[in-house]
Amino acid sequence: MPFQLNRIHGLSPAIAMLIISASLANAAAEPRSLAERLGYKATDKILIVNGDDTGMCHPGNLATFQSLEKGLMRSATVMVPCPWFPEAAAYAREHPDKSFGIHLCHTSEWSKYRWGPVASKDKVPGLLDPQGYLWPSVEEVYAHATPEEALIEGRAQVKRALAAGLDVTHLDSHMGTLQLDPRFLETYVKLAVEFDLPLRMASQETMTRFGFPKLRAQIAAKGIVFTDHFVYDDLKDEKQNVRQFWLNVVKNLKPGVTELYIHAALPTDEMKAITGSWSTRAQEFEVFTNDEEMKKIVSDQGIILISYRPLRELQHQERKQAGSK
Repeated sequence: MPFQLNRIHGLSPAIAMLIISASLANAAAEPRSLAERLGYKATDKILIVNGDDTGMCHPGNLATFQSLEKGLMRSATVMVPCPWFPEAAAYAREHPDKSFGIHLCHTSEWSKYRWGPVASKDKVPGLLDPQGYLWPSVEEVYAHATPEEALIEGRAQVKRALAAGLDVTHLDSHMGTLQLDPRFLETYVKLAVEFDLPLRMASQETMTRFGFPKLRAQIAAKGIVFTDHFVYDDLKDEKQNVRQFWLNVVKNLKPGVTELYIHAALPTDEMKAITGSWSTRAQEFEVFTNDEEMKKIVSDQGIILISYRPLRELQHQERKQAGSK
């Protein structure tokens, strides 16, 4: 709101101007929101729908591609070690307008469908289970592997994706392996700095609940860009009613930039053989691809759908500006 001299009663014009100048200086010093830095209003509701587990299997790929083309999904993250990564990489090359990041993968959780590391096995022995695959659980990774091995494997995955022609837009972590332990989180941030990429990051509320209230600010100080909000804490309620859960989430978005992630997949025999979560994945695909009520909520509320690419471009731009000062 503009300042007016006649609203500052009982003060000389000189003193009034000093007060106005100080107020304007303080206002200018306030950091702009992520939405404003991206060219939107601070009050806008901006949403990134990200498709995790791309490249894991064929029915997952097909659903992700459909959601990117005719649904609400605007970004996806690829599991580089998995058997269907080449199909995802080919699609990304053929559709350079789509945003693909890396779903950094340090686990192989399914009992009948497994994969190993991208890096040479002799360089990451702690990541290997007795059969030579990646460990099934995050806890086993923490028990047997080192952050240095996780860094070697993460770097190998990003480099393989780049070599395959992916224009990598961001990083996140499969099953949260690089996000749930402070030692491995350092690896996560190192990869973001090394490849100059935005990160998936938990919301401030989640970080505070886990006992790390200052962590987002510390990572941002390294020049890394991430969303304001991330749908995570409430995911335990999704299985009660997948469709209604996501309708409520999108209906109640906060101002700023929010990321939510889904695991889109078609309910094929292959998908059913891989995972017991096939039904949830199929429902997530439907609600974010074909559900007219979901699309109406997005339209009626003026929700702006974006990918991670604008966040990457902002990160590069701000890094250049910081370097030129």
